[in-house]
Amino acid sequence: MTLVAALPMYDWPERRAEVDAQWAALRDTLRSNGFDAPEFLARRNADLPAVPGGIKDRAGNVIAPDPALLSPDELDRQTLWCHPGLLFAQACWGPLELGLQAYVHVVGQDDYSGVDGGSGELYSSALVMRRGEGTPVKAPVGGEASLPVEVMRRKRLAFNSHDSMSGYLALQRDLEAQGETLDLFISHTETGGHRNSVDAVGSGRADIAAIDCKSWELAQRYDEAASALVVVGWTGKRKGLPYISAFELPAHLFA
Repeated sequence: MTLVAALPMYDWPERRAEVDAQWAALRDTLRSNGFDAPEFLARRNADLPAVPGGIKDRAGNVIAPDPALLSPDELDRQTLWCHPGLLFAQACWGPLELGLQAYVHVVGQDDYSGVDGGSGELYSSALVMRRGEGTPVKAPVGGEASLPVEVMRRKRLAFNSHDSMSGYLALQRDLEAQGETLDLFISHTETGGHRNSVDAVGSGRADIAAIDCKSWELAQRYDEAASALVVVGWTGKRKGLPYISAFELPAHLFA
């Protein structure tokens, strides 16, 4: 079986070389422990080995399509995550909680140390708005949420996807803990990615978005749209991005 690896969640074009170097270190560790780790990361559906008839669960139910039938230059994350040859990849706790965990093993957690809003395996999402439309705030020292509910009310929300913990579910849950719902926003726009959400708010197509703290750090470094935004609140701290595999990998490899 041809094995697959991917690190898609923070794989911005500007840091492609950095992500490749991260994988090279992981690849060499895996190889030294007897795993036939692939030379390069999968970044497109075309990089995933074909699975004729589609990817199936143990009962024979199709849970993801054959990568060969998908648009070659895009990356379908559900197909990646469910691929039988998946050796190592980043995922999100949202999809895991919504059913993905039945098909994969969680083998580690990303580290958010040194990132504003992060601490070890825990991360928060920054609530960003345009300058002058909200009061800038620092990340809470503890793990509690800091939501400016009245500032958020009747604003237009941009979010990356409905199953995203950092961009949607964390905000939804923290609002519910305060007796509110996402209905306080007058509109919800799905953008497909955190960077797209930053651009939507910066351009005025939306008013607010929840951006995980590491993506927000990258946006400030690489995306001009971020310079027009400020952080007006934070979601509560939760486990950050998990690393997953179709196999039970030894825990010591990713300590």
